[in-house]
Amino acid sequence: MSVMSYDQSENRQWRASGRDAPVRLFLAGAEGDTGALAGAQAAGFPIELSLLDDGNLVEMEHLEGVAAAVIQVSADDDSTIERFADLAAATNTPLLAAAFDPPLALVRTLVRAGAHDVIPLPLELDDLETSLKPVRAQFDADAIRAQASDSRMVTVIKAEGGVGATALAVQLATRFAASENKVGREVALLDLDVQFGDAAFQLGLRPKINLSDLIEAGSRLDGDLLRQAAAAHPSGLNILSAPEEITPLEALNSDRALALTDIAMREFGTVFIDLPTNWTNWSLSLLAKSDLVLMVCELTIPSLHRARRQLDLLATQELGEVDIRVIVNRFEKGLFKKVTAEDAERVLGRPVSYTVVNDHATMTAAIERGVPIGEIRRRSPLSRDLDLLDAGIAAAMGLER
Repeated sequence: MSVMSYDQSENRQWRASGRDAPVRLFLAGAEGDTGALAGAQAAGFPIELSLLDDGNLVEMEHLEGVAAAVIQVSADDDSTIERFADLAAATNTPLLAAAFDPPLALVRTLVRAGAHDVIPLPLELDDLETSLKPVRAQFDADAIRAQASDSRMVTVIKAEGGVGATALAVQLATRFAASENKVGREVALLDLDVQFGDAAFQLGLRPKINLSDLIEAGSRLDGDLLRQAAAAHPSGLNILSAPEEITPLEALNSDRALALTDIAMREFGTVFIDLPTNWTNWSLSLLAKSDLVLMVCELTIPSLHRARRQLDLLATQELGEVDIRVIVNRFEKGLFKKVTAEDAERVLGRPVSYTVVNDHATMTAAIERGVPIGEIRRRSPLSRDLDLLDAGIAAAMGLER
């Protein structure tokens, strides 16, 4: 059996959606238009052509890595029909049969045997396109369901500006991405602070495409464009940068924000969102959609008071059932501290889920050098707190590592 393939690169990375997986044609000859099908596309699938020599049969291993297969059978050779039926019973790969002038009885036999369709030979691209459209629709629906089941959104909000929420989100996201990459999953950070976001800057990245470009793309926004815009960090984190220029909050609306995050979750799985301090309709919409919300505040009366006001706002917007975890950043212990973690819980009316130690020197050095804090101090109380936060978030979202 010989194969005529559109791309035989051994290093090709198949996308989770399967859009690049080929449809393989198993035919006895490649004369005329049939041979020209190799390298073409039908219903969004690239086409590969495998020539069946005399006595060759299609085996299960020949179906590995394909989105669907078209297998030639003969009305005069019962063995080809029986072999088709055996393959259809043994695989979940959609199989289509192809035959010269197939009589109605043969079509019925093949459909009962598991054929998704029966295509007349010689094979024409239009006929193949028509037969593969239902396969394409099912393939995309299955991919969306599979990705949706693995996708999660973690939204970071702040009690007020200056509490170090973005720095914390950046450091947490890089650590989370490194952990997820070890088990074959991706993570993205979307910096939606359209006026003062600097998440990419804090990691030394200067993306050429940012959120402004994606907003301008409108209905043209898709997964491919989002991946082009995402800056890749060595930790494995994909970062969508905020606009370079201060942008009005109303440049985004709920529909665009939700569409953006939907695509991001389909592409990357777990998505961290850094929101602006000021509330908008679209930021509230994203909060309602979040699997987990991290409220970052400090152990001061003004910060706790503002955090409580925001929690009360969310309750009035029927968002009180959202899973919100409070993080006290720049936490310091001491006998002479005027405000304690217990005081914070009384003010907020909910428990403090995590505390992150105050290590201004390490965090500042990491931001100035544009690196994760592990490259500044591999073992530190700050690193330990981030590890606990990373593990806690993974557990809260049911991610096994």
